[in-house]
Amino acid sequence: MQIDTENDVIEVDGKRVSRDPESEKIYILLNKLPGYLSATMDSHGDPTIMDLLPHTEERLYPVGRLDKDTEGLLIVTNDGDLTYRLTHPKHHVDKVYLAWVEGIPAEESLDKLRQGIMLDFGMTTPAIVDREPSKIDLKNTCLRITIHEGKKRQIKRMCFAVGHKVLKLKRIQLGPITLGDLRPGEYRYLTPQEVENLKRL
Repeated sequence: MQIDTENDVIEVDGKRVSRDPESEKIYILLNKLPGYLSATMDSHGDPTIMDLLPHTEERLYPVGRLDKDTEGLLIVTNDGDLTYRLTHPKHHVDKVYLAWVEGIPAEESLDKLRQGIMLDFGMTTPAIVDREPSKIDLKNTCLRITIHEGKKRQIKRMCFAVGHKVLKLKRIQLGPITLGDLRPGEYRYLTPQEVENLKRL
């Protein structure tokens, strides 16, 4: 049906449909707590990220996922196009994690991660791996790991493959967006400039 965008009003179930779809877009940066599922609902009654976010009639979904016990940066939106661009492997969007691992990895082990390592789904692409000198522990090590893939439990499987179990995992950056000083469990709306920066990726 042809419509007159200046004069016609369109409603679905009594709710007016905007003719400017951008005005309805929501972009939230959440510092996910461990123990919450990266899902909009759970049939078993486990807490989800939606329990940490403001109520809205819009259908929101996470950009990618974090394991239940993984914490940190998660973008939640209703912009399907942006979600696709940020999560599809061909777009190579960097994701930066802090991984606390058991023991003190040898440089040779870290080099294996930097070169790519064979896992059950195939060879990983080379990762950027550095020790975090500000988080020194005599028994364990904190690594800063940058990847652009997003296979299930990838960081944990990579570290385990070189002999070091991940004790704690936190995502601190996605593309140009950083967690900053956002406290665990808190959220904020992305600024228009941050959204534009994501769309340029």
